[in-house]
Amino acid sequence: MTNTAQRFTALDVFRGMTVCFMIIVNTPGNGATTWSPLQHASWHGFTPTDLVFPSFLFAVGNAMSFVMKRWETFSQQQVLLKIFKRTAIIFLLGYLMYWFPFFQLDENHHIISFPIQQTRIMGVLQRIALCYGLASLLIYYFKSKISIVISIVLMFLYWILLYAFGDAGNELTMTGNAGFKFDLWLMGENHLYHGEGIAFDPEGWLSTLPAIANVVGGFVVGQYVQQKGKTFEGLSKLLLSGFVLLVIAYFWNLVFPVNKKLWTSSFVVLTVGLDCVILSAVIYWIDFKNKKGWFFEVPGKNPLIVYLLSELLATIFWMININDNQNLHEWLYENIFSHAGAYFGSFLFAVAYMLLCWSVGYWMDKKKIYIRV
Repeated sequence: MTNTAQRFTALDVFRGMTVCFMIIVNTPGNGATTWSPLQHASWHGFTPTDLVFPSFLFAVGNAMSFVMKRWETFSQQQVLLKIFKRTAIIFLLGYLMYWFPFFQLDENHHIISFPIQQTRIMGVLQRIALCYGLASLLIYYFKSKISIVISIVLMFLYWILLYAFGDAGNELTMTGNAGFKFDLWLMGENHLYHGEGIAFDPEGWLSTLPAIANVVGGFVVGQYVQQKGKTFEGLSKLLLSGFVLLVIAYFWNLVFPVNKKLWTSSFVVLTVGLDCVILSAVIYWIDFKNKKGWFFEVPGKNPLIVYLLSELLATIFWMININDNQNLHEWLYENIFSHAGAYFGSFLFAVAYMLLCWSVGYWMDKKKIYIRV
């Protein structure tokens, strides 16, 4: 990652918006009373929440467009070392985040084991790591145009694989899709996500293939923004590109439904299109209207650290017992935020928690602390 001063402010604001919204949707006061737009689509379909993760990948691609200029002065060995090192570190951080706090407690709160055998292997940061690594290699060796072609091929390949190796007639169901079968065979049930009620990982290995296109798309847009983003012509073309992608996604959805948990190819096209439109609006607000995006710029300068903090702190909240029936998260919601109403109180809790994490990013920004992996 490059120095913040070398980036367009609009890209930091876009990244900060993504991080803030990700924290809000990940930490409601009460999951049972969360407004539907702040929840993922149950299967096929799309909600605003489904845009968060692909936008994070899109932002990774944006940042890469600045780094690539520096790589031109490095040797191939130096570039590859940086790519593999960063990929490994981000993947490991994601794995350790799921393993945290690295122990289990019995009913008397005594440490009884280190449950590595039940730790989820894949996840959000792991997918970011893999997509970053693979997209970086594509762009470094093949440049932008061929990387776009390869990304399109990967999306069609994923479509073919799902129908070729999934259960006949159930190729796009949770337990009948090819990605689920591959993850179960490769990692085993204990290392998959269980939040759906069964062992199923929405960030599995096979569905990572089309997700590479989100990063490549972000890179191409970031490169374009640097060249023409501050002209009305450049902004209008970016907005038009987003609209074209939305039209393509609409028609592709008719034969290959938009599905975040399967990360279908139509989902990729839809989210890249929406990100183009949103980024166009941010650029217009920041660079054309000369408005400020200071609030979102703060977490946008340290996105990985703020996100990691939000996940680890949430785990700590659930670990701290206030009484026999409630942990700290539940106690705060029931005794403070629920008085605003079940749904609005849940939302207020999420916003307050986001502001807590934001304040750490603000402190880091004031101290000029910018952590890059």
